[in-house]
Amino acid sequence: MIEYLPRSKQHTELHLTQFGIEECIPGHFFGPAVRNHYLLHYVLSGEGLFEVGGNRYRLRKGQGFLIFPDVITYYQADTADPWSYCWVGFNGTAAELLLKQAGLTNTSPIFHYGRDDMIYQCLQLMNESRGFHKARETRLTGLLYLLLSLLVEFGPVTSPELKETRTEIYVEKVRDFIEMNYPQKITIEDIAQFIGLNRSYLCSLFKQRMQISIQDYLIRYRINKACEMMGNAELSIADISRSVGYNDALLFSKMFKKVKGSAPKNYRAQIQAHFQNDSEESILQIEEEHLFYSGFLP
Repeated sequence: MIEYLPRSKQHTELHLTQFGIEECIPGHFFGPAVRNHYLLHYVLSGEGLFEVGGNRYRLRKGQGFLIFPDVITYYQADTADPWSYCWVGFNGTAAELLLKQAGLTNTSPIFHYGRDDMIYQCLQLMNESRGFHKARETRLTGLLYLLLSLLVEFGPVTSPELKETRTEIYVEKVRDFIEMNYPQKITIEDIAQFIGLNRSYLCSLFKQRMQISIQDYLIRYRINKACEMMGNAELSIADISRSVGYNDALLFSKMFKKVKGSAPKNYRAQIQAHFQNDSEESILQIEEEHLFYSGFLP
């Protein structure tokens, strides 16, 4: 079974180019050759070898190998116990990062997944998706994400580079969570639970990378959002307070003064005065000064 797919214009971040399942005859081989996309093979039974960059790997059931674009590779089924395997070809702007998260790089192209038959099931579902007409491309992309998520979740994280990548991902998740939920009554525990990490560990990672605690980042994010609303005359200070997650106006005023150095009413009066003077450059200068002293600009 094999199917080739057209270039995706909808899912440029990740999309399938082909997929298939094959029971190889003894000694069946391919290459040496290069590909113009990523090609992931997963061994379902039997044995075979994979050669890349002067290295030779002997693989069996539960193992797999990744072919990178424009890299010369060769692979061959065993003559006594030939392998059968399934494969997916894919490309996209998010592919390299996802593969790094799974521990797959040019120097480490082998993976192990012997937990269950979920990878094979993903290939079967891809094949069965032929019955979808309007949403098949989206379904195939979702199944590819599902397959790669298995490798990411259960893959190794050994090198400092990969640990660094994972730290960046956690920090970005914290920032995204705050951006989406800052108007709500959220806690650091809520953020840690959402990401799936221990609270203390997550706080340590974030502060190490951002040089600021999660709590202070949340406060500053809320206050800067409040500053953006100050120019809207239809919103009272209490309205703005509630809109950025502070139901207690006194607490909001305290946090605002701590971050910006002045009370919300005084800050708004400064902005209104500059509007009246019709001086846009002065307004930008004040905002930059406030952002500088609050730590949001270098």
